[in-house]
Amino acid sequence: MNIHVEGLVAIVIFYLLILVVGIWAAWKNKNSGVMEGTDRSETIMVGGRDIGLFVGAFTMTATWVGGGYINGTAENVYLPGYGLAWAQAPFGYALSLVLGGLFFAKPMRSRGYVTMLDPFQLLYGKRMGGLLFIPALMGEMFWSAAILSALGATLSVIIDIDINMSVIISALIAIFYTLIGGLYSVAYTDVVQLFCIFLGLWVSVPFALSNPAVSDIGVTAVKQLHANQTAWLGKIDSADKWMWADNFCLLMLGGIPWQVYFQRVLSASSATYAQVLSFLAAFGCIIMAIPSVLIGAIGASTDWNQTTYGPIPPMQRDQSDMILPIVLQHLCPPYISFFGLGAVSAAVMSSADSSILSASSMFARNIYQLAFRQSASDREIVWVMRITIFVFGGLATAMALLSGTVYGLWYLSSDLVYVIIFPQLICVLFVRGTNTYGAVAGYVFGMILRIGGGEPYLKLPPFIYYPGWTIEKKVHHVTNEVEYLVMQRFPFKTVSMLASFLSNVAVSHLFKYLFENGTLSAKYDFLDAVVSKHSAEIMDKTTLVNRNIIGLNEMAPVKPRLSVTLAATFARKETLTEEEDSSPESPSHENE
Repeated sequence: MNIHVEGLVAIVIFYLLILVVGIWAAWKNKNSGVMEGTDRSETIMVGGRDIGLFVGAFTMTATWVGGGYINGTAENVYLPGYGLAWAQAPFGYALSLVLGGLFFAKPMRSRGYVTMLDPFQLLYGKRMGGLLFIPALMGEMFWSAAILSALGATLSVIIDIDINMSVIISALIAIFYTLIGGLYSVAYTDVVQLFCIFLGLWVSVPFALSNPAVSDIGVTAVKQLHANQTAWLGKIDSADKWMWADNFCLLMLGGIPWQVYFQRVLSASSATYAQVLSFLAAFGCIIMAIPSVLIGAIGASTDWNQTTYGPIPPMQRDQSDMILPIVLQHLCPPYISFFGLGAVSAAVMSSADSSILSASSMFARNIYQLAFRQSASDREIVWVMRITIFVFGGLATAMALLSGTVYGLWYLSSDLVYVIIFPQLICVLFVRGTNTYGAVAGYVFGMILRIGGGEPYLKLPPFIYYPGWTIEKKVHHVTNEVEYLVMQRFPFKTVSMLASFLSNVAVSHLFKYLFENGTLSAKYDFLDAVVSKHSAEIMDKTTLVNRNIIGLNEMAPVKPRLSVTLAATFARKETLTEEEDSSPESPSHENE
């Protein structure tokens, strides 16, 4: 193995820059929130809620513009038979941020939540919050692992460094500055990283376009000039239109219920700022995708026989997923390709650090503190966060080294976030009358419908064959291995999400009716979801009787619940008061 010294030096310089910025951000904001009386743990999670527009817009954009985003966009544009028509991530995630800003940012930020799981635990209780933590954690961990794996593959292509070493070093740097600075370090390094991505890729594009082996991309957009390569604009066949729509809805709606997004929303200095940040990030996602689209188009317009890559194109070597680093290496001068490599590394780290911090925030607050140790001190929570940042970062790194299955796990976990968490979020913020019984039903029903459809990337066969399913042959060009995969052309992911939502609403109202009319005795309310309800107000016997919900003679002994103290644990007191009238479970609504 011949390591390219110039490329290695460039990567070392870039990593040192990121590390210095992360340490500086931690030092600069080490006393943030102290004067206002904010807990140190909350400062680590949401940055003292004083992230401004400039830094906030950069860090929210960098949340989605990661290694998977820029590499995946280039790959889809390059792939024959797919093209730009199937490069859905830029517009899908941009619309996701717009919808998040329009409908979700304001209620989440104005109620003063600290993590995405807070409203679920407030309404559905700590056990349901723990269940929802599972798909949320899986999504963050497998996302981090997938992009770290992509980084390792990229470094191994361009500078011939060992893939395992590159993954471990990159992860250690991201873990270190996240560990010492929390959201502040993540946010400030995101500014540097996003600048490097933008500059690095845009500098590379003109050199790649001017390479003699590259045909006019304006011509190849609509016309095939090279063997085994179709027009890069692509098309959507009529047989695939529902699958295309399903995937687009997954990106547009499934991109909302992520802690990495709401961590930025909740760190904004106001609800209005949170909305503006979402809109700015949507614009940033589109802008940052343009060089990736061009690089994918360049890859589709190249006569690889004229390059140092060789006569066999990347697709026939099963290297389509690395088209971006391949273009940088073989169509650009060495010093430009190394500069572009820094952009790819920046993209990966900007997403990996965010996901690790998000997972540790949810565990420390919603699992450790609210579910097991409500009396835990702020210092204790800080130490739990630091330990889990290290542990979750280590787990993501270990999974990245098992690159054979990590992408399939990421695809399945992101689907589960869409199918399970998104409909629950709709219910908890906007639908009145839902309870834990409905939430559990929606969770189980949605999960079965989604997993039942199978996952080709994991070689997980379906046990539910939806209308329009087909068997497709996949040939691995390097090994000549042939696989037969079941492809679900029916939009079963979105149908599973809708079924989860409807089952939550239906089962919630069913159990509410059964308990309130006496069909089911109060002693059977083992989830404390109707008789002894987890909510922002006091729900003791007197409250229940005064609201004419249930008679004293129908009630089993109910343990008094923490009221104001519990509510304050989830939200700031002043914001809770301001939002009382708008909550779907507020007294004013129930008395209507």
